[in-house]
Amino acid sequence: MQISEELVKQIVSAVIKQVENEKQEAPSAPKKNPMIGRERINEVKTDYSSYPKAKQGTDPKEIVIGVGAAFQKEIKKTICGIPLEEVLQNVKAGIEEEGMRARTVKILDTSDVCFMALEAAKLSGSGIGVGIQSKGTTVIHQRDLYPLSNLELFPQAPLMDLETYRQIGKNAAKYVKGEQVIPVPCTNDPMSRPKYQVKAALMHIAETEQLDPALGIIEWEGK
Repeated sequence: MQISEELVKQIVSAVIKQVENEKQEAPSAPKKNPMIGRERINEVKTDYSSYPKAKQGTDPKEIVIGVGAAFQKEIKKTICGIPLEEVLQNVKAGIEEEGMRARTVKILDTSDVCFMALEAAKLSGSGIGVGIQSKGTTVIHQRDLYPLSNLELFPQAPLMDLETYRQIGKNAAKYVKGEQVIPVPCTNDPMSRPKYQVKAALMHIAETEQLDPALGIIEWEGK
């Protein structure tokens, strides 16, 4: 089952209905669970056992992009509706425009974007990596930093566009080259969190339930 606006509306409606029912029911009445019978957002888990394990890079011009476990499979668009294929294309384009080479891996052992980016950086020949959650949140990281001490964090995915992703790729490449980097401007909207909170939570659950720590990290080129 794909995450969609309709699914979000159904769950929000069910929660509101539950609250209303609880107000009307006697204290001793059993609580109703709107999600009863559902254990997962996506009933079928993608099998990645046939994919090659990600290799350690040696090219000093290589930047590894680590994408989420549900990327382009269970989730095909960011939280604001940008196709993930285009997100990946623009990050790669930004990297290549600066003379660097991009390689994409899929992270199957964590859904935390900072750890995803750090794992990508550790695999990268240059030591610089980019992590992209399926909802669109992105981080530029360096392999010798602590997980939360990243180079750049882009937390408000609902406000990001394709030009932002392209600039993220360019900045990642500039870190490799040791050039002066101007942080990518980030739009801030305090209302984006409450507006997208339910959808963000569902997307994170969908990402997390696709994890397969036994496989770890696999090579991924948008297949």
